[in-house]
Amino acid sequence: MQWQLPISIKSPDKLITYGERILLVGSCFTEHIGSGLEELKFSVLQNPHGILFGPDAVCQAINSYIDKKKYAPEELFFWQESWHSWDHHSRFSNTDKEQCLLAINRAQQQAHQFIEQADWLIVTLGSSFCYRLTEEAEKASHLVGQGVANCHRAPQSWFSKELLSVSEIVSLLKNSFLNFYRLRPQARIVVTISPVRHSRDGLVENNRSKARLFEALQQLQEQQVPFYYFPAYELVVDVLRDYRFYDIDLVHPNFAATNYVLEQFKEHCLSQESLPIAEQIKKLVMAMRHRPRQPNTQQHLQFLKQHYALAQSLQGQFPEIDLQQELSYFKNATSSNA
Repeated sequence: MQWQLPISIKSPDKLITYGERILLVGSCFTEHIGSGLEELKFSVLQNPHGILFGPDAVCQAINSYIDKKKYAPEELFFWQESWHSWDHHSRFSNTDKEQCLLAINRAQQQAHQFIEQADWLIVTLGSSFCYRLTEEAEKASHLVGQGVANCHRAPQSWFSKELLSVSEIVSLLKNSFLNFYRLRPQARIVVTISPVRHSRDGLVENNRSKARLFEALQQLQEQQVPFYYFPAYELVVDVLRDYRFYDIDLVHPNFAATNYVLEQFKEHCLSQESLPIAEQIKKLVMAMRHRPRQPNTQQHLQFLKQHYALAQSLQGQFPEIDLQQELSYFKNATSSNA
């Protein structure tokens, strides 16, 4: 008996390999893929602005990295005893204005340096809704109509909410993608749509929002803007298709679901040369997490030595992979247990 709908995933014409640099921008689901790749020691930079959901915020961020934008003090606003940026996640917010601005511009500089050498740009879109500042937000000394990436729990009256049209989304993505290709003509773009349901918008509204993203990507393809679409949304919503694969809030995919998507991504998007290396690195990661019942035994010492030797071997064979953390861990653990 067949328990799941089959899905055919076509791999991109070029596959990801070790030594390449991968910039990921977008929703919280971006970070599931990014964290998985980072754990396997791919060269990854995730969400320099923090988590972003809409195409307007995502494209603004990508363009700012390309343009080497530096934020000015007047672009911050003060709310509830902290300084914030409308373009950034609250992880950058700080009670000290200078520290807030310093963290933002450090991230901008890092992102600019990374994107100048990026081989891959992975974008995860979450929603077609966007938020703009109203006249009420003038209290924060910002322009009416300015787009907002994060509301920072400011009063609802400060924002107007609108559903971007398909043509607006196409224009935003096309402009941003072509800007990236002008900077990195040999690079590749991967786009996914987050399977997270934005239930606060309403389920009907969420479906309309996702539908506009799908249609916009279809139109981009018809306009021959090159990118590869990876079906993260379909894998969760159509293949797994069960609340067992969702967190307690019933909208976020749980570990089993995100791990399944990551395994599919690895299978279809990583090069055949990279897969066995990734498996060896996974062994090191699991070994570092291992907590022995009897850490002072010869058996555990041998376990540590074996994995230190494996880390040394991999580092020697693949110097482009940074295994310093693993080498240091197993070296120190071996010394302390000798």
